[in-house]
Amino acid sequence: MIAVDTNILVYAHREEMPLHPKALERLTEMAENHIPWAIPVFCLTEFLRVVTHPKVFDPPSSTQDGLEAVGELIRSPSLVLLHPAEMFWKVFDEIVRQSGARGNLIFDAQIAAVCRENGVNDLLSEDRDFTRFDGITLHTL
Repeated sequence: MIAVDTNILVYAHREEMPLHPKALERLTEMAENHIPWAIPVFCLTEFLRVVTHPKVFDPPSSTQDGLEAVGELIRSPSLVLLHPAEMFWKVFDEIVRQSGARGNLIFDAQIAAVCRENGVNDLLSEDRDFTRFDGITLHTL
């Protein structure tokens, strides 16, 4: 199973992004396929934060548009939402210490930890920082 990072969701949603066509095609393919794929729940909320932020996009997406985009994704019958569970803090602690993550990398470590805790080692992202985390294989568009 492959998990999808926030930046892929943003690229698929925002038409002005250079990677929009590739991201939209890949996301649509996964959502319409019967092969399980995943999104860490943290990425859904980060997606909403990014696309509705007026300092990131001019104009930003409306909150309603962002929520509807998330609603479409979670209706995919093959989607698995990755949530932190009982071992999350232990896995997160291990990843942070192993990678030396701090500052903004803490959020990426959180995504890596929820993936690993749920047995997902593959992550679709354009963020090369994920190569810092043992047990995560980065896939790009």
